[in-house]
Amino acid sequence: MRRLSAELDQPLRFDRILLNKVWGGRELERCPGFPLPLVGPVGESWELVDRDDHNSVLATNGAGGRAPTLREIMKRSGERLLGKAPADAHGRFPLLVKHLDARQPLSVQVHPDEAGARRVGGDSESKCEAAIVLAADPGALIYAGLKPEVTPAQLRAALGGPDLLGLLNAYEARPGQCYLIPGGTVHAHGAGLVLFEVQQNSDTTYRLWDFGRVGDDGKPRAVHVEQALAVAQFGAPERAPLEPRYDDTGRGHGRAPLARTQSFALNALAIHATTRLSTNGQFQIYSALRGSGRLTVRGSSAACALRPGDVWLVPAALDYHYVEPDTGGLELIQVLYRA
Repeated sequence: MRRLSAELDQPLRFDRILLNKVWGGRELERCPGFPLPLVGPVGESWELVDRDDHNSVLATNGAGGRAPTLREIMKRSGERLLGKAPADAHGRFPLLVKHLDARQPLSVQVHPDEAGARRVGGDSESKCEAAIVLAADPGALIYAGLKPEVTPAQLRAALGGPDLLGLLNAYEARPGQCYLIPGGTVHAHGAGLVLFEVQQNSDTTYRLWDFGRVGDDGKPRAVHVEQALAVAQFGAPERAPLEPRYDDTGRGHGRAPLARTQSFALNALAIHATTRLSTNGQFQIYSALRGSGRLTVRGSSAACALRPGDVWLVPAALDYHYVEPDTGGLELIQVLYRA
């Protein structure tokens, strides 16, 4: 294995992990535009993950030697990587970053918040997530949160059929929007969407209804009614989609704050000239929405290509780094622990 200290002298990019999903398709080949060697409907591409069942492997670009996993980097150099951002409760990298292709609607589902995870117990983990719309078919919908008047009895009565969707706030999705889905929010992604998602490092999902679909085994996919009802929030304020509104920083880029949570923050950056950025003592994650450019770090001539689909992790210890747009500009999503 190559020395991890040397690996942390540059931004890190990992091999993507492709997952077949019954509701997926092949749209990720078009938007954001990367090859799908996996056969069949691909629903998710995990770009950054540190879990027992899936762990990101550092991209080597053909270099020799065994590449380290994100777990190995965390164990050996977690402080340099994270900075003042905390690891999760299990000592893992705290976030999971993915692309998602919903050719068919996803199940109506809910993830627990911390209190809900404690109520359910077992291996339940809290999960807050934010989704950026990359592409949306005309009329594609995102359902986020129960309408304020909905009661637990009404929710239970609507389970098992399409009436359940009528209890949810529905929004017509448009590219560039950000949807914040805290734990406890009953939600669903409609058909015809491509999303970039950032979430807590959790894979706990409780389904309430799955449109009558069956899994690969030919049996109806499992639903988790009692767990879902135990963690669902009622009477929560409406969470309309966030539209990016850029403020010119006067330093070569505009900045639009998006999601703010206890676990992560998201900004949209519109880069129109070479821009110097700082990690401010915490890791940074960048993914291009539109356009292309280069990411470099202080003291190095090596350039990392910024293009849609690629996700770069900048270790906290690198401090200053530079983004240079190509002709036509560059729009980035910036993910960090605290804004």
